[in-house]
Amino acid sequence: MFTENALGTVIVTGGASGLGAAVADAVAGRNGTPVVLDRVPPSSPYACVEVDLAESKAAEEAVRRAAEEVGPPSAIVTCAGTDVPGPFVVTSTETWERIVAVNLLGTAAVIRAALPYLIERHGKVVTIASTLGHRVFGDATAYCASKFGVVGFSRALQAELQGQVGITMLTPGGMHTGFFDARDDKYKPPPDARLCRPSDVADAVMFALTRPAGCEVKELVVAPPTESSWP
Repeated sequence: MFTENALGTVIVTGGASGLGAAVADAVAGRNGTPVVLDRVPPSSPYACVEVDLAESKAAEEAVRRAAEEVGPPSAIVTCAGTDVPGPFVVTSTETWERIVAVNLLGTAAVIRAALPYLIERHGKVVTIASTLGHRVFGDATAYCASKFGVVGFSRALQAELQGQVGITMLTPGGMHTGFFDARDDKYKPPPDARLCRPSDVADAVMFALTRPAGCEVKELVVAPPTESSWP
């Protein structure tokens, strides 16, 4: 079981940047061993398996490789996410399906591969949903579809694995990351938008991972006070 000083090996998808990097730092700061799964290696010295999480079989193999090279995971945090906003009618099939593949199918693939280790260790999973997994906006059909899927997947997995693996679904609002950098200006937060620091959201992940036996956090929403997409 987890305590403040015994996180064990924690696989963090998307751990090379943004929230994932903050979570990896937080795990290391609590004497855990973060293992990053990402398309690029992190700037930090943490162990990393480079993988495109849009490829489910590759994602599953990356988990097995991490377990062999670093140690069986006690927890998984699925921070990897992508989006290319735009009208559905002009969004290419490849772009639309990649968003769903990374955000939803990659999440499922990593957790599926990790479950034998997690069940053995009574481990924990933190899935990363989104405020757009609870409500919708135009020009975000793939992202909304994928994050609504993460919400449903997480809740169904809680029901399936209760008493075996702790499943927490974290819904973050806007954060100061590079997530918005490549977007057209109309899809970026306004200059005066109040956004959360990734490190503060990572603290919520640590709270979920360090609850004592018999106490689980099922769902968390962490957002700026003026988050426009919640509730």
